[in-house]
Amino acid sequence: MKRTYENEMRLEFLSKSSNEAFARITVAAFVSQLDPTIEELSDIKTAVSEIVTNCIIHAYDSPDEIIKIIAKIQDNAVIIEISDTGKGIEDIELAKKPLYTSKAELERSGMGFTIVENFMDELKVESILELGTKVTMKKVIRSEKQVEEENNT
Repeated sequence: MKRTYENEMRLEFLSKSSNEAFARITVAAFVSQLDPTIEELSDIKTAVSEIVTNCIIHAYDSPDEIIKIIAKIQDNAVIIEISDTGKGIEDIELAKKPLYTSKAELERSGMGFTIVENFMDELKVESILELGTKVTMKKVIRSEKQVEEENNT
């Protein structure tokens, strides 16, 4: 099978809240080969944190389940897939609405998907009840020249 991307990483870890920082930092280290700006790297780390936290809080009732991350570099972009084999999302459009949370008792803000939509260039959420959810995000990393041009306008 011919790969259409330049590099790839795969990561699996238990759905424990202590692993959220590990996932965020690992993806950031992988993305660093594209030489992102501090802002781009921060956006990616925040998006990964939000989706991994959603998996931990909403997908499973046990911290002994697996969350998977696949990150791919293609041209000047990173594509990040985060998936679980948990409960699934009954209504994706409702779940993406600002301030919606299915766990209000945990004082969740319900802004995870909204934050990700604002920080990433693309967001796709696929879910099947009782089989799990896959979130695919894409972020285009601007070249140093593009950043300079934007700063001069």
